[in-house]
Amino acid sequence: MNGPRARYSTDFLRALPKTDLHCHLDGSLRLGTLIELARERKVKLPSETEQGLRELVFKEQYRDLPDYLHGFAYTCAVLTDEEALERVSYELGQDCLAEGVRYLEVRFAPQLHVRSGVLDIPRILAAVDRGLARVRREHEATDGVSNHGEPPFRYGLICCAMRMFTAGFGPYFRDLLDVLPHWPVKKVYGIASLSLARAVVDARDRHGLPVVGFDLAGAEAGHPAHDHVEAYDFCHRHFLKKTVHAGEAYGPESIFEAITRLNADRIGHGTHLYAVDQVEDDDAHRYVRQLSEYIADRRVLIEVCVTSNMQTMPELRRVQDHPLGRMIQDRLSVTLCTDNRLVSRTTVTEEVHKVTEAFHMTSAELRNTLLHGFKRSFFPGSYKEKRAYVRKVIDFYDRVSKEHGQPTVARGEER
Repeated sequence: MNGPRARYSTDFLRALPKTDLHCHLDGSLRLGTLIELARERKVKLPSETEQGLRELVFKEQYRDLPDYLHGFAYTCAVLTDEEALERVSYELGQDCLAEGVRYLEVRFAPQLHVRSGVLDIPRILAAVDRGLARVRREHEATDGVSNHGEPPFRYGLICCAMRMFTAGFGPYFRDLLDVLPHWPVKKVYGIASLSLARAVVDARDRHGLPVVGFDLAGAEAGHPAHDHVEAYDFCHRHFLKKTVHAGEAYGPESIFEAITRLNADRIGHGTHLYAVDQVEDDDAHRYVRQLSEYIADRRVLIEVCVTSNMQTMPELRRVQDHPLGRMIQDRLSVTLCTDNRLVSRTTVTEEVHKVTEAFHMTSAELRNTLLHGFKRSFFPGSYKEKRAYVRKVIDFYDRVSKEHGQPTVARGEER
């Protein structure tokens, strides 16, 4: 984009150290595992073959966001016990490492998996942690990490509250609606979020689980972020970092509210950041310009999910239509994520390959984009530990570049 065009081989992109900061556990199962778990737990699927499920549920393209979300009814239905949660977490960690993802923040909504008397939030978090911890231990024992300075696999858990829900979302939400039948439903949404915030902060502080962030997911239009202010205030007071799905199905004002009302440290998607036609302000162009400048100046990271956006937004016919190119030109902090590895049928390497080709990214732009993921991560350790880890990642990145004959980036070009 800003310099001579570079071409990158898939082998090079796969070897580079990468992050996945926006990856939903229940959207990233292995298809064979979903079929096996469904058979064991007597969950009815539309097809019992991988090909059939790809044709009927997990498709290349979706009509709209509801069609995209249809598959979660099946994945959530099999994630109702500790064994299943631990298994899919372990496999996700393996899949990440296989394509060079060294740092993963996996997100999920624990309340979707609660089963009274069987599975509570601490057990859910512990099961996911066990699966990923096994990947971490196995990777630390490899020769590359032990003897050759490679950055080890690290991870954190992000817990998602729901902007809205119905009784059909699961037993937890059904029970909550049943015991508060006379409450305004938006108040109930806020209570559920605050309850989750308290539970996950307790899991972090009392049980030592690597909960690193809090998220707000679900239907964005018509369900504003301010319904969940109390939950985010609680996280803010207890030093739990915050991200918000915003600007995916609604405009710039949703992003503004996430930053100003919920104190978001990062934004999930942010796709409609530049959508002046969705702004109610009298001077929409000024509003968007000032918002993007604020995001750039404050280094609010945007977790970009190109394939996912293209699958749910008909107006994005080509990768070049995605606002990521403008975000990079405006020097925003962005990083590339999968969103859902199964539902979107993608990997971080594939996302990087698509955008480097579409936007003719220079070596400096590629390096900055990938390193932003490490630098703006919610790393589950001290600041000194994070700095040491990022330094190891940078050294490894430069080593891989040299080994693949790619130019190294001068310090002046690094952001």
